[in-house]
Amino acid sequence: MVVEKAGSSPSKPVGARCPQQQEPLGHVKKSKQQVSDGFTVKAMMKNTVVRGPPLAGAFKERPTKPTAFRKFYERGDFPIALEHDTKGNKIAWKVEIEKLDYHYYLPLFFDGLCEMTFPYEFFARQGIHDMLEHGGNKILPVIPQLIIPIKNALSLRNRQVICITLKVLQHLVVSADMVGEALVPYYRQILPVLNIFKNMNVNSGDGIDYSQQKRENIGDLIQETLEAFERCGGETAYINIKYMIPTYQSCILN
Repeated sequence: MVVEKAGSSPSKPVGARCPQQQEPLGHVKKSKQQVSDGFTVKAMMKNTVVRGPPLAGAFKERPTKPTAFRKFYERGDFPIALEHDTKGNKIAWKVEIEKLDYHYYLPLFFDGLCEMTFPYEFFARQGIHDMLEHGGNKILPVIPQLIIPIKNALSLRNRQVICITLKVLQHLVVSADMVGEALVPYYRQILPVLNIFKNMNVNSGDGIDYSQQKRENIGDLIQETLEAFERCGGETAYINIKYMIPTYQSCILN
């Protein structure tokens, strides 16, 4: 005869469930919230958080593509070489700049505005400024061929490339007569990106913004470029700039 020990609980039958612990009164069980996209059936259910819309990516940098300028430079088609001077690097032209075929070379150099690596970006930028200084009457007939390279450079939305392109545009409109007026029909290709970055200024409070001294502040450069367009673009320049950039204020009428 087996005697059970005192205090020992009787054995539970197989398959018996443990009694559930009762929650105290007033305790509300929290359910896990679900995340769903908007305008779906799941978004109408309880305990659902609607996910916000994605970013439009207006300021996002675009990837660069291989340029024709790099291809021609590596092939040795340009009559240029790198010359080291006490003031820095500069281009040593193997021929006189005035004798160059501007219809062939100037669009290729403008295509190099998309480059961001040395020495391609240096040769493209410095080559453009050298050709604009010595171009004279050869620049005006080439303007239609320069619009697509300028648009491609601005469309990258890279801050460094935009600053370089804006300085080139400022030099372009004053390089020869009638160039500013010739650019007016192409404002719809050039100005949309400028409208996006027009108000991108650094709010440094009472600090010092050294990018203004280095001319690397995009907002100030865009304002300077638009004013140069208006001064050199003739009577219809302001109307066309205002159409594409409504917040622009005239520097001549005011």
